[in-house]
Amino acid sequence: MRETSEDLQELQSLLDGSLSRSTSHLRSIIKAESTLTAEQLTQVLTGMRTLALSTVTAKGEPRISGVDGHFLHGKWHFGTARNAAKARHLAARSAVSAAHMRGEDLGVFTHGKVEILNPRDGEPAADWPDLLAYLKDFYDDDFFDWENDVVYYRLHPHWMTVYAPSIAKLTAASQS
Repeated sequence: MRETSEDLQELQSLLDGSLSRSTSHLRSIIKAESTLTAEQLTQVLTGMRTLALSTVTAKGEPRISGVDGHFLHGKWHFGTARNAAKARHLAARSAVSAAHMRGEDLGVFTHGKVEILNPRDGEPAADWPDLLAYLKDFYDDDFFDWENDVVYYRLHPHWMTVYAPSIAKLTAASQS
């Protein structure tokens, strides 16, 4: 777990606030016994987790694609090729939605805006060196030309909710 106590507090506040602002329909499905705490979520979302990422074209048309998601410090981090359509969409419109689902066992749904962590012509995020070290270790240092081939993002969520009908099943699976 890479989260600080401040990261966990911020994430828990986001989870609680998001659910309280949700529709009565969603609140009838996601109850205390079918969701995760911030600490449980960070224990379950380790390593790479596939995200369905939704962006919007200039014409307002939705687009969805898959990305490698890394849940670090209570936020999703993901990358794509610098010349990918989603990179163009995100450069122009930073709002996204992301979903990570494991069958009927887990659903993590997030809405927010992205921050570019390693812009081609600009200062990288202050924590980019640490994140880059994590990514190079995870993927193999020579997998990409990290400066030219890929652009990485951090999703700053304004809404996030988690559906997990069997917390015991998820936490047992993450510890094995």
